[in-house]
Amino acid sequence: MKRIDLVYNKLLELSCPDGISASELAEITNISRANISFDLNRLWEEGKVKKSSGRPVKYSVSIKGHNSSDGKTSLDDLLRKNESLLEAIEGAKAAILYPPRGMHCLILGETGVGKSMFADYMHEYAVEMGVKKKDSPFIIFNCADYSNNPQLLNAQLFGVKKGAYTGAEFDKEGLIEKADGGILFLDEVHRLPPEGQEAFFTFMDKGCFRRIGESDMRRADVLIISATTEEPASVLLKTFTRRIPMTIHLPSLRERSAKERLGLIKGFFDAERVRLDREIAASLNTMRALLSYDCPNNVGQLKADIQLLCAKAYSDFLTGKKNEVKITSTDLPPHIKEGLYNEKGNRILWNETLGEKINFFKFSKGEDDIVKQHKEGSIYDIIDNKVKELRLKGVSSLDIETILENDITKYFKLYIKGAENAISRKNLINILGEDTLLLIDKMFYYATTSLGRNFDSNTFSALSLHVNTLIERLNNNKTIINPQLNYIIKKYPKEFEVAKECVKILEEHLNIKVPEDEAGFITLFWILDKENKEKDKVKVILIAHGESTASSMADVANKLLGEDDVVAINAPIEVSPLEVLAALRAYVKNHLNPVGYLILVDMGSLTTFGETIEKEYGIPVRVVPLVSTLHVLEAARKARLGNGIEEIYRDVIAVNSYMFEHSYNNKTLDKSKKMAIVTVCLTGEGTAIAMKSFLSHNLRYDKDLLEIIPINFIERNLIKSKLQEIERDKEIIFIVSSFPLDTEIKQYNIHDVISLRVINEIQEIVDIKTTLAKMEDVITENIEGVDGKELYNDIVDTLDNAKFILRMELPDSTIPGIVLHIAFMVKRISNGQSASAYEGRESFIEENLNIYEAVKKSLVNLEEKYSIQVSEDEICYIMNFFR
Repeated sequence: MKRIDLVYNKLLELSCPDGISASELAEITNISRANISFDLNRLWEEGKVKKSSGRPVKYSVSIKGHNSSDGKTSLDDLLRKNESLLEAIEGAKAAILYPPRGMHCLILGETGVGKSMFADYMHEYAVEMGVKKKDSPFIIFNCADYSNNPQLLNAQLFGVKKGAYTGAEFDKEGLIEKADGGILFLDEVHRLPPEGQEAFFTFMDKGCFRRIGESDMRRADVLIISATTEEPASVLLKTFTRRIPMTIHLPSLRERSAKERLGLIKGFFDAERVRLDREIAASLNTMRALLSYDCPNNVGQLKADIQLLCAKAYSDFLTGKKNEVKITSTDLPPHIKEGLYNEKGNRILWNETLGEKINFFKFSKGEDDIVKQHKEGSIYDIIDNKVKELRLKGVSSLDIETILENDITKYFKLYIKGAENAISRKNLINILGEDTLLLIDKMFYYATTSLGRNFDSNTFSALSLHVNTLIERLNNNKTIINPQLNYIIKKYPKEFEVAKECVKILEEHLNIKVPEDEAGFITLFWILDKENKEKDKVKVILIAHGESTASSMADVANKLLGEDDVVAINAPIEVSPLEVLAALRAYVKNHLNPVGYLILVDMGSLTTFGETIEKEYGIPVRVVPLVSTLHVLEAARKARLGNGIEEIYRDVIAVNSYMFEHSYNNKTLDKSKKMAIVTVCLTGEGTAIAMKSFLSHNLRYDKDLLEIIPINFIERNLIKSKLQEIERDKEIIFIVSSFPLDTEIKQYNIHDVISLRVINEIQEIVDIKTTLAKMEDVITENIEGVDGKELYNDIVDTLDNAKFILRMELPDSTIPGIVLHIAFMVKRISNGQSASAYEGRESFIEENLNIYEAVKKSLVNLEEKYSIQVSEDEICYIMNFFR
């Protein structure tokens, strides 16, 4: 008999009308309290036991389902904590209790308001009221996951008969059949294609449906709860919405009271405390920030942000960085910390909700909660297992911290990606209109089913913008010639035929004739998407002496980068070089890579392996000696970007100070050049112009200093020369493009920009560059008696010298600060003023002697020109910028 059954049977046997606590039951059964508590909570979730609301919590056998001891349902408890949900909860109850089997309903609300969670509560309520059985299914399906492939979407929902289409090798049950007797929740139902909506309203009318490729009708008893972020009348068929008489609206987070938001925050922290089984402390300022920051993706974002804070705090605890799971304002990411900036405006709100007497809010064991125990595979299990694994491999604590931070961020990307895609589609609708976007949906549906490929979001966004400008051109009787048309038809016949069918869809929509050249342009989207995914990249191989030196170093690099890009070959001391070379030969033979291999070795005869492999296999090979983790990371990072072998080799060699050849003639900004953002499109300038317009509306910038330049590369081999032409009199700070370009200039893809995922990052780049461009004027205005331009250039020379000596770069974000610091230092010393003493100066210099010597040497020219003597205290303050 399972332990949980023993616990339940003991409750039945004891038959305590007032209930029994977990501690008391643990003593009686001689089972640990932790296991008893876990089993009791599982039994409570299943509706077999009920628990009291007081302290200590008392458990007893449930007579009537899952109701709490006071007769209140889960929806009642939700309302107690969320008064703004009164109307929504009343509607939910009416929909569930509507005879004979409930009423199909539609939940409306912005992204992240908690639509799926609310649907889950409705299912729980249905079980509590006896409308649905305790084991009745509750199935969630997000229509957006298959938005570019309606055929696959319909197959998931309705099932497939064997042989219905190519690849349908067996009968497949759909979600409707799996949800029989329960509830099917359709999230983002507006992404359901028209034919899917029609099939659904037939099912809602009669309870009947067909699998794809099947003629016989099937029956199922399923209550449909759907949800959308859009206005139903504009995105759903009227025949579909008429079958849904009940509409439930969930308010956004900004529409809720501060009291409710605080309740949500505490609830999310307490839920993490239960999952973690450890006390969590959050500072007063952390709570203030969470209560006040802008949370555009509503409750979902608030929950994810709190989970991320807790996961990182637990990571810091495990690695010894903190002695408890504690979150302070210094741990907050910038977007949350912004909630503290308007202190004056928020002070009354904070005092009313949080008070000022508590320094830390403690979420501890013993608090009343209704949260589910965490299951295997939670973020905390992942952190625990990863720390154990890395420690066994001898990875340093510092590297473990970095690896954990990377893993935790990746864990939460699924939510972030969903929010970005929702934002991206909304922005595309604003640019194109819903009608055009639905047309592109049809084109993508045809392309994905015909070519048997799913295209990424960037390709969808890029084609959307292209089709929009194409429609504008055709409406204005403007056409462009495709100089590569014959080449495209000959080399990519299948993709071209698919593009021609897409053009027919376009012609039917516009009721005009579309030139064949346009099919050639559309073909480029299919082939470049494929080329980008299949592009060969330089392979990085690491060979080092020792039993596991290479594999340990490669493991750290792969974990840090989140991919398995580095191949390790260990060379134990007792193994001859010929055996190691044989292992390298075997790998290359089985993984031939036409673009070449970068081999990183530590010493000795290993450095000669590259020449051998290059001669034997005719593939380019470069070897980097004296390897370190830093070399491996740089090589793997550049290889992932698709850089060529010579470029990667030069950059990795530059890591070695003794071989450093890079000329640091990096004048922080050439003021004689205007700055530029370049937008690049595949086919004519239409998409590039659309991206220019989008950036113009979403970025703050000085038009006298920065220009957004749209260009095209119908002939891809010309793009590099075009960029070089622009760079003659402008500094390109970044590029926005449909597909990766062969250039060292920083690039962003169209989808990331339209989804606003990188908008803060590129705004920061623009702000920093603008600040630097105005630095001469700032110095002139604030420091009397000096030529701002001359002093600025002298300071830049000083920084360049220090960077050259230290073989390092300074992030752009630090340069304005250090330039102003040195400028005011020159003024201060010239006026006979001295800096305050640097605390711990001697030990600081001793610990950072190389930085001290580099800074001191670089300041000599500045001292001579301005007749000043820079003290060691001043040097220490400057050193901090280089640490």
